[in-house]
Amino acid sequence: QVQLVESGGGLAQPGGSLRLSCAASGFTFSTYAMSWARQAPGKGLEWVSGIYSDGSDTYYADSVKGRFTISRDNAKNTLYLQMNSLKPEDTALYYCAKAQGDVVTANPYEYDYWGQGTQVTVSS
Repeated sequence: QVQLVESGGGLAQPGGSLRLSCAASGFTFSTYAMSWARQAPGKGLEWVSGIYSDGSDTYYADSVKGRFTISRDNAKNTLYLQMNSLKPEDTALYYCAKAQGDVVTANPYEYDYWGQGTQVTVSS
């Protein structure tokens, strides 16, 4: 069955960096777009970034553009999110999600599988 397992979260200071990973299994990873989304305490789900199946195109929410970088290694079935210049408002539970096809969208209903999430806390 499809499994998405996030890792790499933790506590970072403002201005610091973290790298999230999402290990995928149970489907042909190299043929689907993938995204990262996050949910801060008391807030709704926010799409963060997406990448097409071959990594040729990437997209970012305005809130993270220029600070976060999404990438993937199709040989390792792994999705990444490099987060730099972290801010306290980046504190959230971060999820990776598998798209239903090879399309990146900010609409969560276009994603059919989600991981359990990894917590990112940015605080001094």
